[in-house]
Amino acid sequence: MRKSIIVLGAGMVGAAMANDLSKRFNVTLVDINDKALDNVRSQNTEIQTKAADLSNTDTIRKHIKDFDLVVSAVPGFMGYHTLKTIIGSGKNVVDISFFPENALELQKLAEDKGVTAIVDCGVAPGLDNLILGYYNEKMVLTDFECLVGGLPKVKKWPFAYKAPFSPIDVIEEYTREARYVENGKIVVKEALTEPEIIEFDNVGSLEAFNTDGLRSIIYTMPDIPNMKEKTLRYPGHIEYVKVLKESGFFAKGPIRVGADEISPIEFTSKILFKEWKLDPNEVEFTVMRVTLRGMDKGVKKEVVYDLYDEYCPETKVSSMARTTGYTATATADMLLEGLFDKVGVFPLELVGSHEVCFKHVMRYLAERNVVLRRREEILADTMVLV
Repeated sequence: MRKSIIVLGAGMVGAAMANDLSKRFNVTLVDINDKALDNVRSQNTEIQTKAADLSNTDTIRKHIKDFDLVVSAVPGFMGYHTLKTIIGSGKNVVDISFFPENALELQKLAEDKGVTAIVDCGVAPGLDNLILGYYNEKMVLTDFECLVGGLPKVKKWPFAYKAPFSPIDVIEEYTREARYVENGKIVVKEALTEPEIIEFDNVGSLEAFNTDGLRSIIYTMPDIPNMKEKTLRYPGHIEYVKVLKESGFFAKGPIRVGADEISPIEFTSKILFKEWKLDPNEVEFTVMRVTLRGMDKGVKKEVVYDLYDEYCPETKVSSMARTTGYTATATADMLLEGLFDKVGVFPLELVGSHEVCFKHVMRYLAERNVVLRRREEILADTMVLV
């Protein structure tokens, strides 16, 4: 008998996950947006859809109670509350909502309820964490760096950027302080700082800058002395963003305009929605480079994983939905296969430490043509990650 999965959220990534999971499982997709649900139904009649307000705790409990697994793809501002409700209902869950709160604070609740909750199951955070967890078992790591970005193939002035999700979530990346680990100590910098130009195959020059992407590994991998994550954009993008930021367009407090009060960040998000909106069937790509350094059986080694993925014209699925969504569906498949049965809250670095789980996710992605190229190099003792 096919197992059943409920997917919460019918956005670009949620819809892609529902379609992928429906090949092996009975899938129900829930969202408040009837138009989004209609679009999924028109493409895949195998998926059951339900319209519901997922901001309501009782509604979530009601809809998830009869399913074997919950996949949460709600917006980030709803993510933590939704995850807590799912765990509190005693349901295993895979989560990609990328909320700002610390999911590890729900560890005791998950243990009390006997629940497995795997969080941050995207491309980054997510797939990079999985790779880190795997190599942390194989090597004595000293350095971890992840460079990642999703970009349109065609650059349009001024921002040369398109987002597969709400602009306000992107702006959050640009305003939240960035944390990284250097010589065993947490360093806090403003987002958008320490820019550098880096070359990538298939893309050319991209600009990398600090964002708060390490998330859980700050706490789960404290023995690794140097860890950093940077976001990638076309050169010039951050200069325009910094102009908006320094001019107050990202401020959250209300300002008076005539007789009304408005939030600058909400206003800016509305303006940028059209500018940053990813059009249907628009070609975009995801690029990621994960670099690990450390000792392997007495030899200093560097391991690099490179990912380049584009919009798929056959399935009409964006690259960001493919790389983010299929990492999550691979994890869901892994759970329902019984390959990971530990109780608690687990980011993917704790899952990747299990070789069978790492190989399952990587194989699942490769079957969907999300392929990472791996290379290794023996290093001289004097080399360090910068």
